[in-house]
Amino acid sequence: MTVRQRVRIIAGKWRSRVLTFPSVDGLRPTGDRIRETLFNWLAPNIAGANCLDLFSGSGALCFEALSRGAGDCLALEKSPKALAALNENKTLFDAEELTLQRADTVAYLSNCPDKPFDIVFVDPPFDLNVLTEVCAMLEDNQWLRADSLIYCEFSARHNSFAPPPNWRIERSKAAGGVNYLLYSRI
Repeated sequence: MTVRQRVRIIAGKWRSRVLTFPSVDGLRPTGDRIRETLFNWLAPNIAGANCLDLFSGSGALCFEALSRGAGDCLALEKSPKALAALNENKTLFDAEELTLQRADTVAYLSNCPDKPFDIVFVDPPFDLNVLTEVCAMLEDNQWLRADSLIYCEFSARHNSFAPPPNWRIERSKAAGGVNYLLYSRI
């Protein structure tokens, strides 16, 4: 029997509902306090936003965004087990505005999107060490609007992250060995 982990939605139309997901190597949901802070930062911009969740994992970020009024979200996930749980939660929540895609994020971002995104969540497994590469691909391959917001989360031990030069830090915090930052494009 597979042990299921749980994370709850903090606010919005699905407030207090629980997402379940399997244990998968590298899958580490964004904690409640960090998510609450992030979505307080995003509150003026979330309504109707077109979101992209690059390493969806538990789905905590994409479901929280949709719960709080995002217009739609494309969630990428490489793990078949995690993707199956995302599909179950999508059905359980009747989340028609969520599009799930099994994909390796780096390979997926090598293409250009049909349309750019308003808000992008970049929270890869810490041991992948792809944050700088993924953020450069977002910028280089037209995944972002002129006024996009980009959320990045990474281990406080990871000090080599270099965002694109035209990104400005809007907000930043650290908690429990995790750095989390919200960028805008300038």
